[in-house]
Amino acid sequence: MTQQMIRLLALILPLAADTFAVSAALGMLRLARGRRVALSLTFAAFEGGMPLVGLALGVFLGRLIGNLADDVAIAALIGLGAYLLFQNEENEGVRLERLARSNGVAMLGAGVAVSLDELAIGFTVGLLGVPIVAALILIAVQAFAISQVGFVVGTRVSESIREGAERFAGLALMAIGGFVLLGKFVPLPL
Repeated sequence: MTQQMIRLLALILPLAADTFAVSAALGMLRLARGRRVALSLTFAAFEGGMPLVGLALGVFLGRLIGNLADDVAIAALIGLGAYLLFQNEENEGVRLERLARSNGVAMLGAGVAVSLDELAIGFTVGLLGVPIVAALILIAVQAFAISQVGFVVGTRVSESIREGAERFAGLALMAIGGFVLLGKFVPLPL
């Protein structure tokens, strides 16, 4: 396996855990099949497109802040990971009910809300040297597939398993950020 593919998988796997966690929580609401498909397509569209927005913002910020761009990308990864790891779970049920019933503009807002981690990933895509088109396609495909799995599993799992998936995603993103930071000081094999 090439170094680029390893980096790409390291980027996508935490995103899959986060998508699974949200979908499993929604699955606990026992949504109709059509609603699950609509949400999965929304997740796939936003999660596949948001890294491109992040990449564009990253390029703009890179030109604006120059050498600090790498540090901002590292901080974004570690910050997002910490947020996922330590986020407050209060009002989670209310948020999920709203997300499950959203339509139109609210559905677009839901897509943005679940893809903010992909926005942060977009900042770092260039830094990690992964193929951009492959990353976008794989992120969108994993978002659809993992959300469908999450909806089904969500009807059968406890809240603690869903929270564990979110925590795993947070730890993984923090580890990637730490790995990239370490790579600034020590030559790494990837």
